[in-house]
Amino acid sequence: MGITRSSVSRLRAGSAVAAAAVLVLTAAAGASAFAAPSGPSGPAAPAAPADGPAEGPAAGRSSAASAYGPARVPLGISRLAQGPGHDIAITIDDGPDPRWTPQVLEVLRENHVKATFCMIGTRAQQYPALVRSVAAEGHRLCDHSVDHDVTMDHKPVAYQRQQILDGKSMIEQAAPGVAVSYYRAPGGAFTPDSRAIAAASGMRPLGWSVDPKDWSRPGLASIVATVEGNLPAQPTVLFHDGGGDRSETVAALKEYLPWLTARGYAFTFPKLTTP
Repeated sequence: MGITRSSVSRLRAGSAVAAAAVLVLTAAAGASAFAAPSGPSGPAAPAAPADGPAEGPAAGRSSAASAYGPARVPLGISRLAQGPGHDIAITIDDGPDPRWTPQVLEVLRENHVKATFCMIGTRAQQYPALVRSVAAEGHRLCDHSVDHDVTMDHKPVAYQRQQILDGKSMIEQAAPGVAVSYYRAPGGAFTPDSRAIAAASGMRPLGWSVDPKDWSRPGLASIVATVEGNLPAQPTVLFHDGGGDRSETVAALKEYLPWLTARGYAFTFPKLTTP
């Protein structure tokens, strides 16, 4: 059968309809290709913030924080003493210890200094009377994990959570009713998750700005030279009352605290809720 004028018209009309359908399908496919993937948990959350000194209210609203509940304190690592000016925060790590903690407390008492004690959970569990003594003298408490595993930043998040929250619980059980206001990662090895877990539990991640490495027993002269060197503004200084022989630390505190007082420093605690 030959092709008539009317059959050509019908073919052209059919081709136009088919072309329009192809365009619609192509557009739909393109839109789906660029749509955000979704599933039972919705679109993928943004990456958690990297570790570092970044602080401020915005740090408390990261995606990492939302996984553990709302942050009750900023997620940023606190490295500054609170207060408006010539202030310094003394922090004491790795106790309590039945030999050295009482000696450190005595030096602090003689110099009218309040410090922050970063306690290991198992040590607090072993020496609850020392935890209560520290709190009774007006010092603040800090969670330093269950057993000071310095590799915990390479462990699963569930393990980090257990180390942080169980450590806090052990300290709270040793001194009922006393707040544990900070969390210091063993070796300072924080992760975005560990900071978020601590902040959701009301503990400010706590770092330091001056480290005399007294834990390594470098000698009294070395410790004193480091802490009396060029101090940054509102420093947080790291000392230890546990983990070994702390005679050099006690001797250094006896020299250092009067030296600071003579230079007009006011002793305070690390920043807790302010950026």
